[in-house]
Amino acid sequence: MRRYVLTGTPGAGKTSTLRCLAEYGYEVVEEAATAVIARAQSQGEDEPWTRASFIDEVGDLQKQRQLGASTAGSVQVFDRSPFCTHALADYLGRPVSPALTAEIERITAEGIYERQVFFIRSLGFCEPTSARRISFQESLVFEKIHEQSYRAFGFELIDIPAGDLADRAAAVSAVIARPGP
Repeated sequence: MRRYVLTGTPGAGKTSTLRCLAEYGYEVVEEAATAVIARAQSQGEDEPWTRASFIDEVGDLQKQRQLGASTAGSVQVFDRSPFCTHALADYLGRPVSPALTAEIERITAEGIYERQVFFIRSLGFCEPTSARRISFQESLVFEKIHEQSYRAFGFELIDIPAGDLADRAAAVSAVIARPGP
């Protein structure tokens, strides 16, 4: 099973790219942080990312989704990974918890994700949503932290520049459609 990750700053178009890849027939796994935020907000909590347990909740959901993903196909594409959660902890100024450290050790030891990661570049703006309350300038700082984090963990970043959604999805598909080793 080859598992690829889409990463980048909030609002860069990762989820839209992921949905295009699903239309191409790839098995995809949605982002966890947005789901954690949406669930908490539906229960009346306005800013769940300020809670101490937020990082671990995101990491737990990522693990559940990775372990629960179908193994019917030969390729899966993930909207973010625990390495993104590591970058999020750094961005929020939080320590990396023992649970997140253990998950990163597990996925590294098991070689869960391909070493090539698709870095979806900023579109030049960042539209706020109820779950995404970050300015464009803050999103660029977060983008840099993601890039540094993935490189520090030894990943090769494949740049997917800003552009037409179909072109971005096609660029990702061209790489993942190649036969694996």
